Parts: sequence; structure tokens; C-alpha cells
Amino acid sequence: MWLIVGLGNPGKRYEFTRHNIGFLAVERFARSLNAPPIAKSEHKSLTSKFKLDQHEIILAQPQTFMNLSGESVVPLSQYYKIETENIVVIHDEVDLPYGKMKLQKARGHGGHNGVRSIHGLLGKDDYCRLRLGVGRPAHPQQSVADFVLEKFSETEIHSLPEFLDNCNTALELLLDHGFNRAASEVNARN
Repeated sequence: MWLIVGLGNPGKRYEFTRHNIGFLAVERFARSLNAPPIAKSEHKSLTSKFKLDQHEIILAQPQTFMNLSGESVVPLSQYYKIETENIVVIHDEVDLPYGKMKLQKARGHGGHNGVRSIHGLLGKDDYCRLRLGVGRPAHPQQSVADFVLEKFSETEIHSLPEFLDNCNTALELLLDHGFNRAASEVNARN
């Protein structure tokens, strides 16, 4: 069984902000597979559970707010007895340009508070992370925290569907061929 978690903040105020790209990614993945909507409330998350070929998959959007994401991810993984290597966390990454992505595992949190919460409560970092680039503020005076809570620009919104489709491809590679091959292919493209 796989647990694929898109990180973000709940509520209308945060829709289409850079920090919520994880939410957008799992929603697009669900739609691409005609999976049930991500709507079941459990363990401080909204989830969708379905089968894809030989894989059982749970898609999740934590409803705890970003900084407390571990309070959702860890109970879900424990309840469904999901091995750490079958947890995928999708999140925004300011250290990658917009539209780029990296598939990695066993890395530090890099200052991302959602990942920090998961690391802390899970007690390990050997789960998969799909880091989706949102870039850094154009103006050095703007804080990164304010930047990621802004809505995507018009240009970013225009290219967002293609970016999320590339994310779908990365997830399919991971499910079909495992972490090493998927990371090699995804990271070589970026």
C-alpha cells in the first residue's frame, strides 16, 4: 500500500497559493486516474483510497495546516500499516525554480516546516519526497513565508497544468519502477 500526501493549508484563503502545490498535485493525480474524490475525513486528513493496477493507494491532504503535517501523516501511516518507503510527500520547494522537480529521500527538511513536522513525528527521513519548485521571491526584501502564501502569478497558472502532469508522470514512474529508477529519470529531466 502507498500513502501519497500532498502538503498544503486547508481553506479557501490558501487555494492556488504556492504553498498548496502539494494539494493541487494529488487532486490532479486523482482526476487523471478517475479515482474517488479526496473527501473522506480521517486522521486529520481528507483522503481517497483506490486500487491502481496491483497497487493500493491512499491520497491525502492533511487538514492540520502545514506546520503540523506530521500529526496527519504519521497516524495515517500507522493506521494503514504503511512502510516508510511507501510514503510519498509532495511539497513546494523554494530552492528549485518554478516548474522543476526532484524526487528524493533521506534528506533533511531544508527549512520546510511541513517536512520538519513529518520528520519529527515519524522519527526518520527515509520516505520519498517529490519537491515541486516554486522559486524564490523576485524581491530580496520579500520574506519566503509571504512569497509561498501568495497566489501563483498569471504566467505560473498558465503552465501549472503541464507542471502537475509532469508530477503525475513522476508518481507513475515511482509506482511502476521503484524509487531508484524514478528518481534517476525525474531528476535527470530537471
